[in-house]
Amino acid sequence: MVDTTREPAVTARYEETDAERLLTFSTDGRTATLAQNVDGYAMVKLRTGPDGDEQERYYGFDMALDHAAELLDVSVADLPVPDAAADMGM
Repeated sequence: MVDTTREPAVTARYEETDAERLLTFSTDGRTATLAQNVDGYAMVKLRTGPDGDEQERYYGFDMALDHAAELLDVSVADLPVPDAAADMGM
């Protein structure tokens, strides 16, 4: 697990479960999670949290990050992406 924080106080948490790779961003009580299967070849799902409702699916990581930033009301540049998660997306 890797925790990273960048101003304005967006925290990123990357973890792998038996089934998924999860990248969760949190700020001001809001969360957005990008999820992909553990093999790394499926579309990226955007959820409201690790176990939250699915909002959308994306082929590209950049598009998923854009939507996550929109949900959190921050700039994409404010989302710290740990190195372990940099290769998410198809």
